[in-house]
Amino acid sequence: MLITIVTFTYLCTVINAEMPKKMNDTRPLILITNDDSINAPGVLRLVDCCPQDADIIVVAPKEQHSGQSSALTVGAPLRIESIPDYRDARLFTVSGTPVDCVKLALHAIVPRCPDLVLAGINHGSNSGCNVIYSGTMGAVLEGCNVGITSCGFSILHHSMQADFSLSKEFVSEIIASLLESPLPRGVCLNVNIPARVVPEGVKVCRAARGHWSEEYSKYVDPSGNPFYWLTGKFVNLEPDADDTDEYWLGHNYISVVPVAVDQTDQNAIARLAPIFDKQ
Repeated sequence: MLITIVTFTYLCTVINAEMPKKMNDTRPLILITNDDSINAPGVLRLVDCCPQDADIIVVAPKEQHSGQSSALTVGAPLRIESIPDYRDARLFTVSGTPVDCVKLALHAIVPRCPDLVLAGINHGSNSGCNVIYSGTMGAVLEGCNVGITSCGFSILHHSMQADFSLSKEFVSEIIASLLESPLPRGVCLNVNIPARVVPEGVKVCRAARGHWSEEYSKYVDPSGNPFYWLTGKFVNLEPDADDTDEYWLGHNYISVVPVAVDQTDQNAIARLAPIFDKQ
């Protein structure tokens, strides 16, 4: 089923009419997306971590959209495609970004407001400053912005063969806790998982201060024209601070960082008001 978005009212009727009758208000409803595309293994491993008594709808990008933060598709149509179920989860793809997936799912796919919006499991770290670049966290922030408890999961392993089984129990417990104790409005979670080990535990912490360096490698094409390829490495500016995600990930703990949608620096208002306020 391939659908071009022409009128949202018509689409909402068409898509929702196909939802299984078991989806009702007595069961939690979880909306899952990612930025690595519907073909990335991590998104189905996230489904595996959800409770069996939940209704699950996956709405993921048809193509990879890593590093696109909260990008939206503007001036172009979006298409929804229903694909075969995975276990009892309904699967859809969207020809857009992770934020497109969340916005369109809420507008035209899910039968009611989800209890949770989850994103991931992302192939690669979203610790430190990566939250501002991450398409995974862009989707999470979108869910949070409309008042839904939202959480992103990432594993520190870029390979499509990454082993998610080592942390499954921890991820399942985090999801169960979010269903039982929803987050305050305006706050979401950025969860990062160490790779190739059974985690030692879980730590709620802050994001490490840092930046990316040596971000581009220069090459020359066959015609002699230079081009650049994104590379880079993360520089942790506080490697000895023991209250950051980078520190705890380095000690094989899962890091849980609360992230706020409102990025206002409240402490700076009083300092800047005398400089800029005009009557």
